[in-house]
Amino acid sequence: MQYRTLGRTGVQVSTLSLGAMNFGKLGRTTQEDATAIVDAALDAGINLIDTADMYSQGESEEMVGRAIAGRRDDIVLATKAGMPMGDERNHRGSSRRWLITELDDSLRRLGVDHVDLYQVHRWDPTTSDEETLSALTDLQRAGKIRYFGASTFPAYRLVQAEWAAREHHLSRYVTEQPSYSILQRGIEAHVLPVTEQYGLGVLAWSPLASGWLSGAIRAGREITTSRSAILPQRFDLTIPANQARLDAVERLATVADEAGLTMIQLALGFVTAHPAVTSAIIGPRTIEHLHSQLAAADTVLSADVLDAIDAIVAPGVDLAAHEKFDAPPALLDPALRRR
Repeated sequence: MQYRTLGRTGVQVSTLSLGAMNFGKLGRTTQEDATAIVDAALDAGINLIDTADMYSQGESEEMVGRAIAGRRDDIVLATKAGMPMGDERNHRGSSRRWLITELDDSLRRLGVDHVDLYQVHRWDPTTSDEETLSALTDLQRAGKIRYFGASTFPAYRLVQAEWAAREHHLSRYVTEQPSYSILQRGIEAHVLPVTEQYGLGVLAWSPLASGWLSGAIRAGREITTSRSAILPQRFDLTIPANQARLDAVERLATVADEAGLTMIQLALGFVTAHPAVTSAIIGPRTIEHLHSQLAAADTVLSADVLDAIDAIVAPGVDLAAHEKFDAPPALLDPALRRR
């Protein structure tokens, strides 16, 4: 396992991180499974575990808490808040009221007195940067969080938050957690240059592109992955973007074969090759999934392989741009761009 410094924090984290989204009912992962996965990940050198309050409505945090009991100090523990936690309109977002309330709930579920990294799960257009950063700074000063970060923010919102922190003399985001894979490279054009400019660590989620790059999806095979059962429209080959992904996967499989790599090694090696990326978050549902992904821990892609990938999916291109979560509101709500 390799390690990199998380932004400007001085904290060393593994280049592969363990994501716990599949712990609980979403991934049908039991406590026994989750504990075995955590044990194996830590044994392999992974030292960052990432979860969120909304993963299986808190169940993931509870399972992570039980799995790390007795070894908290050896782990860089990260969680997130901001996505809806029920129908109540104020049980979401990044207001001071909600972030403080939900952090206490997360600490209770995790069974700890602090988290190392507390992340705003999505940019909240209804809350000012000053309010959010002020609340997070207070939580940091109270010792409940060590650092705080953003997740899936548009690049310009990261810049705005940076300037708000300076203007109001508040602590600032130290990380960004974007979606990044061979098939979704849009952040190379805007988000990653900003994170490099401001020294943010980058924890990349979905490096296997929801299973498209796992090796299980190939032309002529029925798509039967767990994610395809949850989000069938993302794998419907009558949709042009999905067919484009399958075409790219077939070409990438040839590149992997010629380089003597698995598709997983190609995919994870690509993400961690970018100099702006600190760690790629893997989200295994089973211990077998974990072992297949750990095989990529020391993968370093040659320049020839990276060039071959560029020829298949050009830098800065998203093959499924409609699935991005960082589109500015003005692109999604016609009322914001029409008189």
